[in-house]
Amino acid sequence: MSVGRWLNRRLQVWRETTVPDGAGGQVSTWVLQGEVRAKVDQPSASDRLLAQQSGSKHSHSVYLLPTADVQRRDELRAPGQTYRVLAAVQPSGPRYVKADCELTQKQGGP
Repeated sequence: MSVGRWLNRRLQVWRETTVPDGAGGQVSTWVLQGEVRAKVDQPSASDRLLAQQSGSKHSHSVYLLPTADVQRRDELRAPGQTYRVLAAVQPSGPRYVKADCELTQKQGGP
């Protein structure tokens, strides 16, 4: 059974990359990797408790197709929202990818 029918949003995947700065050093920049279909949920109470015990700031669970190229430290972006990926895991049967994320907001946001 595919999770595709529940993936009701599109998010951009951004990955931090280092590139030469032209003066012998390097600079970090964010590069768009593509777009993925996703479902964004708040984690269960047990997921939140486990995250708190390990010092994580897991605020949202993002479900993706099993072929989605999403890695730890990526950012999943939608207009007005940025989710920082804390971990991306796949169950033993590759039906989906679950990314534990932290919603970050720009200063002065709601």
